[in-house]
Amino acid sequence: MSLTDINLREKDFHNDLHLNGNSRLSQNKFYKAIFNIFRDFDKYLEENSTNKVILDYGCGVGDVTRKTAKYNPSKIIGADISDVSIEKASKKSKELNLDIEYRVENCENTNFNSNTFDLIYGTGILHHLNLEKSINEINRILKKNGSMIFLEPMGTNPFINLYRKFTPKARSIDEHPFVSKDFKFLQKTFGKLDLQYYGFFTLIFIPFYKDPENSYFYKLLAFLDKLIFKIKFLRFLSWSVLIIAKKV
Repeated sequence: MSLTDINLREKDFHNDLHLNGNSRLSQNKFYKAIFNIFRDFDKYLEENSTNKVILDYGCGVGDVTRKTAKYNPSKIIGADISDVSIEKASKKSKELNLDIEYRVENCENTNFNSNTFDLIYGTGILHHLNLEKSINEINRILKKNGSMIFLEPMGTNPFINLYRKFTPKARSIDEHPFVSKDFKFLQKTFGKLDLQYYGFFTLIFIPFYKDPENSYFYKLLAFLDKLIFKIKFLRFLSWSVLIIAKKV
């Protein structure tokens, strides 16, 4: 497996994360602010996985892979550059008797055959990769009319970017949250994109709710987010984006 210097740094970062843990785990408390993006992501997988050949692209320790395996795909594979993550994912799936294949792969240049997958998905992986290489690779291994869905962070809100500068150990040094040129490249590759934005009011007022699933206040904030993100020039305020595209 051929790896660039950036690939090696990412591999080391995620191996260390899953071997020893680090300050990045402390950021998980903020994820409740984008509960609705995870809900929408999971709903898409539930509705589009049955009898499909699926790739969890950058699967980590396999949390989402195991969940998706229960949606009755014909085959599901998890791929990740971190051998530590793949070892943990494989062990857990065997314990649960789940039929999942895990492989250590460089997601920018995999060993999969062209036109293999009906659906490829990932959570917070593309911004760790060379976007041009990874998107071209996804396009290569997707079947015609196959689809992809990715959940990624935005890199356009100045206040979130300032927070990132003050917490460098919480992320790898090479990651690059999405900006407008990235969407232009995606559109050039796939044509039509469905982009859904999340996390402004739900992030600002995060101290005022505990359980977003059962909080009327959270639902109000999420509704307000949906309204403001209908306005194109306000989308830079979002924390995260859901990217859906189809290979034609």
